[in-house]
Amino acid sequence: MNLLQTLDLSKYHLLGEIPHELSNMSSLKTLDLSDNQLFGEIPEGIFGEHTRLNILLLKVNRFTGAIPKELCQLIDLSILHLSHHNFSEKANFTSKNRTNTYTGRILAYMSGVDLSSNKLLRNIPSELGNMRRIRSLNLSHDDLTGQIPTTFSNLVHGKSLNLSFNKLSGQIPPQLSVLSSLDVFIVAHNNLSGATPERKGQFSTFEESSYKGNQFLCGPPLPKSCNPLPLILPNDEGSDSLVDMFVFYVSFVVSYISALLVTAAALYINPYWRQAWVYYIELMNLNCYYFIMDNLLKLRR
Repeated sequence: MNLLQTLDLSKYHLLGEIPHELSNMSSLKTLDLSDNQLFGEIPEGIFGEHTRLNILLLKVNRFTGAIPKELCQLIDLSILHLSHHNFSEKANFTSKNRTNTYTGRILAYMSGVDLSSNKLLRNIPSELGNMRRIRSLNLSHDDLTGQIPTTFSNLVHGKSLNLSFNKLSGQIPPQLSVLSSLDVFIVAHNNLSGATPERKGQFSTFEESSYKGNQFLCGPPLPKSCNPLPLILPNDEGSDSLVDMFVFYVSFVVSYISALLVTAAALYINPYWRQAWVYYIELMNLNCYYFIMDNLLKLRR
C-alpha cells in the first residue's frame, strides 16, 4: 500500500472517521473520499507525510471543526475540494459558473480551491493571494466577513473568482482591475459598498449579476450611480442648464411665503372676500364635525 498512488473510495457509503492508516500511504498523488458519511474532525497529521499529494477530494461528508493547517503545506496540491462537487481520476470541478470534467494530462494544468457551502467564519486570509498559479477560487455560500483582500490582485492566472453569498463589507479593491485573465467575477449578495471597479480590461465584460444584492454598491454596470446629477431644467434658449438646488429651495420657500402674504393682504383690504373666506372656513369645520360624529356613532353601534 505504500506504493499506491491513486485511492478512490468515493460513493461507498463509508461511515466513521478518516482512518489513520492513510497517513502511512506516503506515495499517494490522488485521494478521493467524497460522497460518503465520514464525520468528525480531519485528524491532524494524517496528511503530513503526503508530500506528493496532487488531488485531494473530501466533498459531501460530515466533517466538523477546523481545516488542518498542514493542508497549506502540501506544495504540490493543485486541486483541493471540501465542498459538494465530484472528483476522481476523472475530476469534475466547478469553474466559470459551470462544471467541467478534467482527465489525464490536462489535470496538470488545472489548479483550484473550492471551499463553498461550508460555515467558514471571519475574514478571508490575505495569504490566499499568494497562490499565484491558481485558476479558480470559490468561497461562495459561507459566512465570511470583513473586506476582500487586496492581495487577490496577485491572482494573475485566475480565471474564476466567486465570493458571492457571504457577509463581506467595504469596497471592492480597485487593484483587482489588473486581473486580465478573469472570465468570471462574482461578489453578489454581500454587504459591499462604494464604487464598482473601473470598467476596463476584463472588468468591462462583467454584468449587473456579478454585483447584485449589495444595496450600498454603486457604479456601472449597476443602475445606481455614485454621483447622481443635479436637477436639469431647460432654459429659455432650449438648451439644458444645471440648477443650483440651494437657490431652487430658497426661491420655493420665498414664493410660498409671498403667496400667503398676498392672500392675507387681499382678505384684509376686501371685506367681501374676507366674509366669503370666513363662511367657507366655518362650512368646512361643520362638515368635518358632522363627518366625525357620524362615524363615531357607527362605531359605537
